[in-house]
Parts: sequence; C-alpha cells; structure tokens
Amino acid sequence: MVAAALERVRPEVVLIEGPPEADALTRHVPDLTPPVALLLHDESDPSTAAFWPFASFSPEWQAMTWAARNGVPVRFFDLPAAASLDSEGHGSVDPIGLLAEAAGFDDPERWWEDVVEHSASDPIDLAKAVAEAMASVRAEVSTDVLGEHTLLREAYMRRSLRQSLKDFDGEVAVVCGAWHVPALMPPLPTATSDNALLKGLRRRKISGTWVPWSHGQLAASSGYGAGVDSPGWYAHLWEHHDDVVPRWFAKACSVLRAEDLPASTASAVEAVRLADTLAALRERPSPGLSEVTEAALAVLCGGDRVPLQLVHRKLVVGERLGSVGAEVPRSPLAADLARLRKRLRLPASLEPRQLRLDLRKDTDRERSKLLQHLEVLGVPWGKPDRTSSLGTFAEMWQLEWNPAFEVAVAVAARHGTTVEQAASTVLCTDAEEADRVAVASGILSRAVGCELPAAVEAGRKALDRCAAKATDALELLGAVPSLARTVRYGSVRGTDPELLRVALHGLLARGAVGLPLACRGVDDETGEQALSVVDDAHEAVRLAADEPHQQTWWRALTKLAAEPDAHGLPAGRATRLLWEAGSLDTDAVAVRLHRSVASAFVAGFLRGSATLLAADPRLFGLIDEWLTALHTPDFDDALPLLRRAISEFSPAERRLLGERVTSGAVERVDDEWDDAIAARLVARIRELL
Repeated sequence: MVAAALERVRPEVVLIEGPPEADALTRHVPDLTPPVALLLHDESDPSTAAFWPFASFSPEWQAMTWAARNGVPVRFFDLPAAASLDSEGHGSVDPIGLLAEAAGFDDPERWWEDVVEHSASDPIDLAKAVAEAMASVRAEVSTDVLGEHTLLREAYMRRSLRQSLKDFDGEVAVVCGAWHVPALMPPLPTATSDNALLKGLRRRKISGTWVPWSHGQLAASSGYGAGVDSPGWYAHLWEHHDDVVPRWFAKACSVLRAEDLPASTASAVEAVRLADTLAALRERPSPGLSEVTEAALAVLCGGDRVPLQLVHRKLVVGERLGSVGAEVPRSPLAADLARLRKRLRLPASLEPRQLRLDLRKDTDRERSKLLQHLEVLGVPWGKPDRTSSLGTFAEMWQLEWNPAFEVAVAVAARHGTTVEQAASTVLCTDAEEADRVAVASGILSRAVGCELPAAVEAGRKALDRCAAKATDALELLGAVPSLARTVRYGSVRGTDPELLRVALHGLLARGAVGLPLACRGVDDETGEQALSVVDDAHEAVRLAADEPHQQTWWRALTKLAAEPDAHGLPAGRATRLLWEAGSLDTDAVAVRLHRSVASAFVAGFLRGSATLLAADPRLFGLIDEWLTALHTPDFDDALPLLRRAISEFSPAERRLLGERVTSGAVERVDDEWDDAIAARLVARIRELL
C-alpha cells in the first residue's frame, strides 16, 4: 500500500519515522536484506544504545526502498536519538485496539488484517480513512494520557515537516505510525509553541550502523519493541498477494515433513478448505492467521499443539535472518571482533569444527580468552567441552558460527566498544547484582577464565559479600567446586591462586562445620541436594584444598555419617566415602547398615562407582542380605532409590555385579530352593514390571 501510494504521489522527499542521526545511513539501503535494524549509540557511553528494526513488510522499509529506486531523498523526522536514547516517558494508548474494540473485534491484529491487509481500496483513500479514525480516537484522549515523550516526538516531527516544506517545492510524503497522523494535519500548532516545547533537548554525539536482525527479534515477545507478534505471517502476506492460504499450508507441510511428521498434500488441501469455511462463518473477507492456525491444528496436527508450536516458531514468527553489505559501517564492538578473528586466524565458519587449545601458547591463550569473552556476551560461538580431561594447560572447544550471532553482537555493543571491555562490563554488573554464594563463585570463575582483572576483583568482592550473609552450609559448599577449579587453573590465567585459595578455605571451613546439622530432619528433595553437594565438594577438596582443610572435611564427613537424625542419602554417601578412604572398615559399615532402618542410607551408600563394592565380598553380601530381607512394602519404598543408585553405575560395573550374583559369590545363610518363595517372587516382579 505504501509503495503504491508513493507511486501515485511521486513526492520530492520522503519523511520517515525514525531518528535523524540515521539520515546518512539511508544510502546503504540497496546493500541491505531485511530484516535489519538501525543501531544508534552514544559515542561517549556505548552502553547507551537503541535499535530501530525494519522488516520487508514494514511501511518505513517500503518507503526507503521506493525512494532508493527512484532517487528520492529520505529524511528521518522523529525525535533525535540524542534526546530519546534514555527517555522513559511513553504513552500507553493502543489505538488499533480501541478501533478494533469499537468495530466488535476482540483481536486488534485480526481487525487490522480485515480492514487494511485484505483491503482492495485505493491506497490514498485507505490512508485518509485511517487518519480520520485516528483523529476520532485522539479527540477522546487527554494530553496526560499521550505522555510527555509522545508530545515531544510530535513537536519535533512538525518542526522537521516545516523545514522540508521550505527545502522542497513539490510534494512531501510522510510515513509514520497512524497514531501520529492527526498531530501532523493542519491546522498545526505554531512553530513558536513547538520550539518552546523542544527547548532544552539533550545534545550528544551519536554514532550508528545497520545490523542484521531476525524475525524472532521482531516479535513483540523478544522485548525489542517492534510490535509484531507474527512477522513471518506478515512477510508471507507481503510476498504472496495471490494464493496466500494454499502457499501457507504448503510451507506448513514442508516444516512438519522436515521433522518426520506426517503432512500429506491431501491434508493441506483439506486445511485450506477448513480455513476458508471458518473465514466465511466469521464473515471475514479471507482467512486470517487465527483461521489458518485453527485449521492447521485440526487437520495437519491432529489436535496436538506440540507440532503446532513448531509451525508457529518456523512460520508465524519465522527464522529469517537479514544481512548487511560489506560497505555498511560496523559498530565498534563488531569491528573489534572482526579484527580479533583475523589476527587470531579464527574464521567464522558455518561448519562445526573442533578446536584444541594449548594455553601455554600465546595465540591459543588469546583464542581461549576471545571465546570466553563472547560466551559472557551471549555469543556462544564456541562451546567448551568440559567432559574431556585434558590437564591444566589444555582446552577443547566446539566451534560453529551462526549468522544469528550477528544480532547478539549488535545487542552486546551497548556494553562496550571492544570485546574485552564489554565482557568486563557484563561480569562486573553481574557481580554487583549477585545475591547467592554459588552465583558469585560462578562469576569469579568466569572472570578468571576471561583474564579480566576488574571483573576478578568484582567477583571476589561479590563472593565475600554473599558468603558473609549466607548461613546455609549446603549453599556455602555448593560454591566450593567452581572455586576449586578456579584455584587450580588460576595460575594458567595469570591470577594468583593463593588469593582465591583463601576464599575457598573460608567457604569450606564454614560449610563443613554446618554440614551435619544441615542434613538433619530434611525432606527427600533436600536429601538429594545434600548428596550432590557432598559429592561435588568432596571432589573439590581433593582437587584444591590444603592438608589442614582436607582434614576439616574428613571430620565433617565422619560426623555426618554418625549423625542419627541425618537424612539417609547424604549420611550413606559420607559412609561410602569414609569406607573407600579406609577410615571405616567393612565391619563398621556392616554395623551402620544393620542399624539403619532407612533404605535411603543404603541408596546413598551405593551411589557412585561399583568397582570397590564388587571387590569386597563381605560388604557385597551384607547389602544383598539387607535387600532380600526387606518386606514387600519396604521393598516398594526402596526400589526407586535403589534403581536410581544402580543406574549411575557404568555398564561394565553393572555387568560385574551381575556376574558376582550369578557366580554364587554371595554367601547365603540358606541355599535351599523354595518353590513357594520363588513363585511369589516371580509374581511380584511381574506386578512391578
């Protein structure tokens, strides 16, 4: 409609809603593939930035492309970014919603589709009708409801309009939100009143560029304020004026078949018929998004909303990613990233590849820092493979560049002009907001890996602050593993490990003292958490604690294992760790096993490796006797816990235990076969299965 109207009017200049600092960037429109966005930021404070997104169906984009094809100048005539980047006052009126409600529609987008998208009216007449409707709505709205920000914007629009009327002899076309049209129609307020309203606007130097955007970012749910819930659907309407619905269902079938879901041509035809029928029943000019969605749910998805969510994500929202030409100026952060990739010989390949780094080499260490900085900035180009134990000086990364990361880089540009500065800003901000020991410990660990001194200091302060407030032993011990890894690798990253070891020992000492009490009288969920904390903290102590603090930990395990009111899972696990270390012999374990009436104790004892368990025939027999002596109700209660414990054994360990059972290595009090008992056992197993 916009392009057709401009073709009719043939203006001398086109004014478009947007910040005038972007005027110089309009020359790059031919080098852009939407969706794209303007990124403008304060040169003195790059974190103060904002985006203005455009899709192929955006009226503003259609106006810019028409002007580029016809050699007509374009001017942005909204409030300057210098005055609006940190503005908070916005009106809350939804004019489309009000008009839709007045017309009897409960969905504003559906009303807009019927009245505008599916309209065959003359574009000039339709624009006049929309302007009249908006004027009627605004006549009922007070200036207080409009908000100061809206009034400032419209005053600046009028100032820009007056200037353009002076600069050009011919027609001046204005492309803006319909809500602002009544404020730009004659009679206009005086220039004096507008200038008085605009007096004192903030001035600052603004820089900007074009960045790739995506349909997902355009969706209103993404938080970028584009105001489009279904950009993929509107792009489809724009690109396919004829056969809109059949082409839509053809795409939907392709999406479903790509996921090995049934979607035949016959079902697509039936879905088209259902959508047309729904539109006719609702007296709509043609099927809209609600009709095609309901038809897809009923026919293509068989009433199942899971595949419908797939169609919604891929088609209604869409996965289209825009692009910008090589001549388009980049944001400072994007330029720094490109420079680093070139210097470190890390091309942004779409093909996944594995990268092994030796941190003793300067180039590899810089590569690791870059990947970790990007990870902090929400650009997961490289994913660390922490499952492989490569030693202190080696790292393994899985690299795979996604074009969507360009959007993430653009978003991260508000944090700094360089990758290093931006990552440091993010970590320092996170450290200031940290309210739990585990969170602060994780931030400190990432800061050490990134080799950012300011972030390391902020993370250390956050850890001290959170630890001073924490009273829960499980919370304190939960932060120990991350800190232990940081202590171990700190020297590789240029951080003094002794400074971090002091913090580790402080957390460990306080957590160890409170561990037995923290496990008393807790529920099963907390018992599971405590067991996990004990396991992880034990490994961390082995990894990084000095001898005195290791002894502190062993004393805590001894008290936990002997605590009669402790939950069975952590108490059993502590007993197992003491037995493996030789602090408890098999006889002592047998005493505790017989004394325990809770199956959780045995389940906690069994967690972990089965190798040592299978190597001790006496202990193996004790557990076997305990299990076979359980009565039916007790066995039913114990089964989930025991099954989970055994599921953590490796296949080889499970096979070893099976061989121990079948070989008769378990000494039994009575080896005689009892047919009656066997029959009851078989019946019980069948019932469980």
